[in-house]
Amino acid sequence: MKISGVDIRPGNILEFEGGLWRAVKIQHTQPGKGGAYMQVELKNLIDGRKSQNRFRSSETVERVRLDTKDFQFLYVDGDMLVFMDKDTYDQITLPSDMLGDAAAFLQDGMEVVLELYEDRPISVQLPDQVEATIVEADAVVKGQTASSSYKPALLDNGVRVMVPPHITAGTRIVVDVYAQEYVKRAD
Repeated sequence: MKISGVDIRPGNILEFEGGLWRAVKIQHTQPGKGGAYMQVELKNLIDGRKSQNRFRSSETVERVRLDTKDFQFLYVDGDMLVFMDKDTYDQITLPSDMLGDAAAFLQDGMEVVLELYEDRPISVQLPDQVEATIVEADAVVKGQTASSSYKPALLDNGVRVMVPPHITAGTRIVVDVYAQEYVKRAD
């Protein structure tokens, strides 16, 4: 489906310069001279490169719809990740670098969504937030105000996050997977 260059929104998948790209950031600019344009940061879904492009309102670009399918994470096999289709029970193996930093948050049995283009996996979406246990947290420094100070903590998956001073080792917390930030204490 063709869309105008100024109708691009973050998250749109575009077929551009012979590849599949996801619009990451957009900025609408209307200079004093000349026509308005959309400054778009694109990320290639195949090899991960980034690109900055300008699209004028007169330009059109092909917007692609990806198929989504529910999968379940099974296990890690070297640097590959094994997932199972929840409908057919077929297994699929994908490289861990397809998930980037979010791969550290995968847990056995976690339900994920695979985005497919022409039956080929393009990306894996994890839940936005997951629970994790803190295995190591720095001691609180006296005199720090509780409202503005955070301290580093190590999660059970090896990821470091900043947490409020009252959080100690052994505490279960909710973490934002993509921002890798503390959200709240787990119930």
